[in-house]
Amino acid sequence: MKTLIFVLIGIVVAVILVVGVVALIGSQLPKTHVASRSIVLHRSPPEVYALVRDFGSAPKWRAEVKHVEVETRADGPVYFREEGANGTVNYELVRDVPGEMMVTRIRDADLGYSGQWTYTFSREGDGTRVTIREDGEVANVLFRFMSRYVFGHTATMDTYLKSLATHFGENGSIVTAENTDSNR
Repeated sequence: MKTLIFVLIGIVVAVILVVGVVALIGSQLPKTHVASRSIVLHRSPPEVYALVRDFGSAPKWRAEVKHVEVETRADGPVYFREEGANGTVNYELVRDVPGEMMVTRIRDADLGYSGQWTYTFSREGDGTRVTIREDGEVANVLFRFMSRYVFGHTATMDTYLKSLATHFGENGSIVTAENTDSNR
């Protein structure tokens, strides 16, 4: 019985130490980061933009999104709420230049992370280069560690761009764009 107690105490101490080390490392990382990814699709910029801009259609082509509610106000901002495997996130369309660029921002203040995505749709050859730039902030030190070292700052962008390519029946290669994965 004493052996079992010592083993349990050892496990608890080990878990506390691991969490403490992860929190310490996470606290030393910058809260903000900039990361960009891009893909070239064999579609026109207006066609790709139209799909991306139709927030309500996301569950049809993004497997991780289960439901989207869009709220459009006359002469006001466009808000949308995505429900998916990782919970619910509220967004706002901050800037919209049809066929060329748009910016979305996370509206929630209690997620442990926040930021915005800038999407650009540039003609490249007979197709479109879609670039997503994330200007992010990760307040929670444990999530900051995980975001940096476990799944990376580009994981969500990569999933998004792969889903976009798949929707169009393409395999496009996702590449690093601009100065990515840098900390400010």
